[in-house]
Amino acid sequence: MNETKEQLLTELKKSEDWEKDQSDLWFWEKIGRLPFKLLDKFTPAFLQNKIGVILDELGQYVQSGGSYLSSVSSIKSYYPNRDVENLEDVAAIPILEMDQTVTKLTGNRKKLATVQGASTGIGGIFTLTIDIPLLLGMQLKTLQDIAICYGYNPNDKKERMYIVKVLQFVSSDIVGKKAILNQLSLIDSPEDEQAKREVVSELQGWREVVFTYRDQVGWKKLFQMIPIAGLLFGAFINRSAVNDIAEAGMMLYRKRRIKERLAE
Repeated sequence: MNETKEQLLTELKKSEDWEKDQSDLWFWEKIGRLPFKLLDKFTPAFLQNKIGVILDELGQYVQSGGSYLSSVSSIKSYYPNRDVENLEDVAAIPILEMDQTVTKLTGNRKKLATVQGASTGIGGIFTLTIDIPLLLGMQLKTLQDIAICYGYNPNDKKERMYIVKVLQFVSSDIVGKKAILNQLSLIDSPEDEQAKREVVSELQGWREVVFTYRDQVGWKKLFQMIPIAGLLFGAFINRSAVNDIAEAGMMLYRKRRIKERLAE
């Protein structure tokens, strides 16, 4: 371990300051959800059904990983200049180097999301049905890869629950964010089994997670329903969505790793 306690505390404060800044998003999130809720009555049934598929996909993801699992064997590709064989080796890498790796990963995913959003935005509402599950898949993959970069195994069920809670955090208003931050802080607590059971219990409410997610991204997707013009909207919206999820994943996972090192 190359950091001193003082350095770790400095890095921890960065994540804690970021958490406090999330309260500034409340007003815009509330305004942003209204159009999509009003449009529920007019949304075509086939689009509603496609959004509903996410419910099953998230449930399957937490239970078994489904088709979304990232491979832990790709560790070397994240740290080509280090002799890392497993996640324990990764966990010992300095925090700043982990941050640099995640920043590079985020940049690549944002480029991919931009291309994906543009290509699925060309056809308006018809290609939008393809884009929504693809965007969810990219967000899950990005969070899993961030977990690996900080030395956590996304194949573990606990980590899959953690990732879905991060997804829910990004989609929540300020009240929800505070509750989720509290749950995430307890997920590694060895003495508080009841707290961990509560996290698991809340994750059984897939529908709440899915429709919160839908409200958060759905209103932005309205502009993508316009053929051709949807290309520009789709590129911007998908890039922004992946950026938001990657930022949250980085801050929450780095905080988790720092606190573990301080405890040691």
